[in-house]
Amino acid sequence: MDKLRTSPADAISDLPDGASIAVSGFGPSAGAPFSLLAALDERGTRDLCLVGNTIPPGAQTLVEAGRVRHLIVSFTARAGGSSPAEELIRKGEVTFELVPQGTLVERLRAAGAGLAALYTPTGLDTPIADGKEVRYFDGKPYLLETALPVDYAFIAGHRADRLGNVEFRGANQHFGPSFAKAAQVAIVEVDEVVEPGEIPAERIGLPGIFVSRVVRKTVVSALPKHGPARRDHDVPRTYNGKPGWTRRQMAELAASLLPEGSYVNLGLGIPSYLSSYAGDRHLILHGENGILGYGEIVPDERRYPDVFNASGYPVTPSPGISYFDSVTAFEMVRGGRVDVVVLGAYQVDAEGSFANWQTDGMVGGGIGGAMDLVASGRTVMVMMEHRDSRDRPKVVQRCSYALTGKACVDILVTDLAQFRRKDGGLTVEQVAPGFTKQEVLALTGIDAATGMPATAENP
Repeated sequence: MDKLRTSPADAISDLPDGASIAVSGFGPSAGAPFSLLAALDERGTRDLCLVGNTIPPGAQTLVEAGRVRHLIVSFTARAGGSSPAEELIRKGEVTFELVPQGTLVERLRAAGAGLAALYTPTGLDTPIADGKEVRYFDGKPYLLETALPVDYAFIAGHRADRLGNVEFRGANQHFGPSFAKAAQVAIVEVDEVVEPGEIPAERIGLPGIFVSRVVRKTVVSALPKHGPARRDHDVPRTYNGKPGWTRRQMAELAASLLPEGSYVNLGLGIPSYLSSYAGDRHLILHGENGILGYGEIVPDERRYPDVFNASGYPVTPSPGISYFDSVTAFEMVRGGRVDVVVLGAYQVDAEGSFANWQTDGMVGGGIGGAMDLVASGRTVMVMMEHRDSRDRPKVVQRCSYALTGKACVDILVTDLAQFRRKDGGLTVEQVAPGFTKQEVLALTGIDAATGMPATAENP
C-alpha cells in the first residue's frame, strides 16, 4: 500500500470543480501546505469551498481570481486593514461562515468520527448562536453544531512513510489531524518521506488509515510566521500629556495578578507579551495551536523554528513542554483545566462583557479561539489600551460591537489602570503613576448616572 505520489500536481489530479477543501495552517504561515496550494493554483479548479483557520496562506490568489465561492473560517478580516479577499466578500462574490476555532476543529473531528453533530457552550449570547438550537444539560445551555465533512484535506507534516503515517514536529500539528479525519481524501505534504518502520511508533501523530496520499514538499514559504508589532513594548501611549504604562509594564502587572503555578492561555496582541515578562511566576503557558509549557518570545525564529505561540511568535521551550493538536488544546480549555485566559479586546463594558472580533465596517471578522476560551467559566483577564486609535473609549457602558462573551471578564488591565469586576460593575484597583482614579474614569465611556459605574474606591 504505497501512498506516495510523484508530485503535488499528481496528488490532486482528480480534484474536481466544486470541491470542499480543509487547509491546515495556524497564523500567517505556520504549518501550511504551500506545495499543494501552489499545485491547486496551477490546476485552475473553480467553485471551491475552503475550510480553515483563515484564508490559507498560498490561497489568496485563488480567492482573488474568483475561484473560491465559499469560506468556512475563523478569520475573514482583521481590524486596521482590508485585503482583496475582503473586498470580494463585501461585494457578495464570495460567501462565508465564521466559526470559532474550537468549534471548527470539533465539527471536523465529529465528521471523522462518524458523528452527526455536537453540543457546545461556545458562542452563547453572541451572534454565533443566532438561529441555532439551544439545549440544556444539567441546567446549562449548549448550542447544537453540525459535523463538517469535506471532500479533501491539505495538511503539512514533517515526515511520513509510504503507508501514510505522519510525524509532526513541534507546534505544527494544530489542525492537521482533525482536518485529515474529516476528509474523503486527505493529502499530506512533508519534508521527508521514509520507509515504514523508520518513524518510531510513539512519534506518529496521524496514523496512515486517515491519510490517502503523501507527497514531498516542493515549495518553501518565504512568509514570516508573524507580522511586526504595532507598537514597541517599551514605548508608552500618552493621555492628557502624561505617559501610561508601556506594554512591558502592562505584562508585568498582569503576570503579578495570576496565581502562582497556574495554567494560563495567552491570546493575540498585547497578552502575548506576558510570556516574556512573567518573571519567576512559574506560570505554565498554553496555546490553542497545541502547545503547553513555553517561555519568552525570541526575535529569531531560526533558533526554535517549530516552537511558536498562538500569535505565531517563536518562543522558548520550557522544561516539560508538550505538543498536541488543537482538538486537545480546546479540550483543556472547555474542560476547565486552564485556570486563566488572557485576551485582547476592542471593548469591555461595565458588566464585564467584551467584544474582540468585529468592529464597525468589518466584513465578517476574526473570532479565533476567544469564544471557546471564555466558555469554560474560569478566570478571564482582558488586556488592552484604554482608548482606541481614534481616541474613543474602549471601556464603555455597553459594548456596541458584537459580543465575544457576556459578563465574563474578571480582571481588566489597560495602559492606565487595573480593574476588577465586583458586584456587577468594574472597580478600579490601581492606576498608572501620575494619574488619579477620577482621571482614569473620565477617560472611559461609562456613565456613572446609569447605576453601573466603574467604582473609584479610595480616590
